Amino acid sequence: MVGSDGRNQRRPRRAASPNGQSSYLAARPGGEAPGEAGVSIGSMLGGVAKLSTGDVAPPFELPDQNGNVVRLSDYAGRRVLVYFYPKADTTGCTAQACSVRDARAELAGIGIDAVGISPDPPKAQRAFDVKYGLGFPLLADADHAVADAYGVWGEKSLYGRKYLGIVRSSFIVDEEGRILQAWYKVSPKDTVPKALQAAAG
Repeated sequence: MVGSDGRNQRRPRRAASPNGQSSYLAARPGGEAPGEAGVSIGSMLGGVAKLSTGDVAPPFELPDQNGNVVRLSDYAGRRVLVYFYPKADTTGCTAQACSVRDARAELAGIGIDAVGISPDPPKAQRAFDVKYGLGFPLLADADHAVADAYGVWGEKSLYGRKYLGIVRSSFIVDEEGRILQAWYKVSPKDTVPKALQAAAG
């Protein structure tokens, strides 16, 4: 969206609907997980402003894998790693989630909680959690409203075929609800190290 000053403005945030049909799930071809081999990311973020250090983090209110509503405001006074992943129980997303799981004690020790967000429904998030013993909130952004607000939903390409989906990204939100650091197109293996480095810096 372009404002009167000619600069890109963030589109208005919408309330996430837990029961909404995600166009991501409908549009993703072949069941392949974005971020895996053969997937390229073009200028899919061109139409949505990216978040930067110091920006107010878009609020969210989404169901987790256990049916509980989780809000960003629940973490006021603490830092939180908020990361977006394309699809539960796919290769890259599993590696990413397990790395967050394995680092939970280290993250907690420096005052950082962790939350994962994808378009998967709570039932799929629950199965993902149970299968790998993840133990942290996995939130269902069914209509990708929160992904839109964070600038991580956009056009991608799989073996030359274009579709819309999550661009794997992660954010550290500080104690006051502002972006401490943002990483767009983050790799699964770099999610935790980058978060730890930002927290230490």
